[in-house]
Amino acid sequence: MAYFPDIKKIEFEGQKSTNPFAFRYYNPKELVNGKTMEELLRFSVAYWHTFNADGTDPFGASTMVRGWDRFDGLDRSKARVEAAFEMFDKLNAPFFAFHDVDIAPEGSTLKETNQNLDVIVAMIKDYMKTSNTKLLWNTVNAFTNPRYLHGAATSRNADVYAYAAASVKKGLEVGKELGAENYVFWGGREGYETLLNTNMKLELDNLARFYHMAIDYAKEIGFDAQFLIEPKPKEPTTHQYDTDVATSLAFLQKYDLADHFKFNIEANHATLAGHTFEHELRVARENGMLGSVDANQGNTLLGWDTDEFPTDLYSTTLAMYEILKNDGLGKGGLNFDSKVRRTSFDAEDLFHAHIAGMDAFAIGLKVANKLIEDKVLDNFIDDSYSSYTQGIGLEIVEGKASLQSLEKYALELTEIKNKSGRTERLKAVINQYLVETMAGVTV
Repeated sequence: MAYFPDIKKIEFEGQKSTNPFAFRYYNPKELVNGKTMEELLRFSVAYWHTFNADGTDPFGASTMVRGWDRFDGLDRSKARVEAAFEMFDKLNAPFFAFHDVDIAPEGSTLKETNQNLDVIVAMIKDYMKTSNTKLLWNTVNAFTNPRYLHGAATSRNADVYAYAAASVKKGLEVGKELGAENYVFWGGREGYETLLNTNMKLELDNLARFYHMAIDYAKEIGFDAQFLIEPKPKEPTTHQYDTDVATSLAFLQKYDLADHFKFNIEANHATLAGHTFEHELRVARENGMLGSVDANQGNTLLGWDTDEFPTDLYSTTLAMYEILKNDGLGKGGLNFDSKVRRTSFDAEDLFHAHIAGMDAFAIGLKVANKLIEDKVLDNFIDDSYSSYTQGIGLEIVEGKASLQSLEKYALELTEIKNKSGRTERLKAVINQYLVETMAGVTV
């Protein structure tokens, strides 16, 4: 049966289109610097928010109207698969992503849970044979069930640790069977509420052991997906060990894991960590660790993970600037880890939201590409740091300077002249590029 019978395939119609079910800026086949938008953006639909979220919040019951919710158990999971691939086809979505419990219900035992997964994985695999949509990544939900109240790979209970390890083993097998290009380790509850009852060293050591076991098993079964860690500073725990890219990178380096992982960076998590989205992307990029992106945005008036669909063009531009500077995302993509608002409860709102996000990143792509082509920021930065290309600055960069030589140089200085950072001017230039690119004017 059709779950979105009134919605036809979403096509690119250009910015003058008045059709609410059309792309105005995202043209999958349009070339940007020699590659198509589809190749560069690699959009992915997040299974959990799109097909599982029901609008429940801490203060209210579900609001979403979903045709598949009239079923229960495995029947509901099967209906979700049918609805998902109908939506993937109508959006022409290149990828999708899921947690294990998104696609199949947990059973009363691990054996029963795995049996449920086998049924739905077989169904998804069958649908993928005739679909153009591939699996960007899969992961295991090791945070919702009460067994994980103290964490999973950092749990103080060895039985819980073993259960989580067994679940990840199954997750790696599922990823291999469905051809996942990445596998994500999301921290969930890997952190603490208070240090008063926490053995931090043991928890971090165990977390590293867990990752090494996953690496070993992936090699054993021939699963060559890129492993990703998704940093998040807090919520549900007070402090999570994968707080941000820099903290997580230090962990990976300490435990000899850095060669096996990259980062899946979420915009909303960046802001919860007190950073901008582009900051987290930059730190990952400059360390060769930018793997994939969870594309969403937060609400600055709210202090939690609101997971809104990305519509902030300034943010998508600066994000795409970092991604293009990274020469793309490789095996990664732009996964819409985003949910429609609780008041946007109609099934068609799922399409409006994805269209808005895809158009927003298409605009960001074009503007960022133009900024790079014109070397707007590169030229300014090069000029700002020009003192390090000659004289004493060059000696510093080349490692030839010492405290003694710098003292001798400084004692002879009679005047120091700084250059303005021109912050406001640069922001105005980005606004100019945004407006004129959207208007189709050559900047």
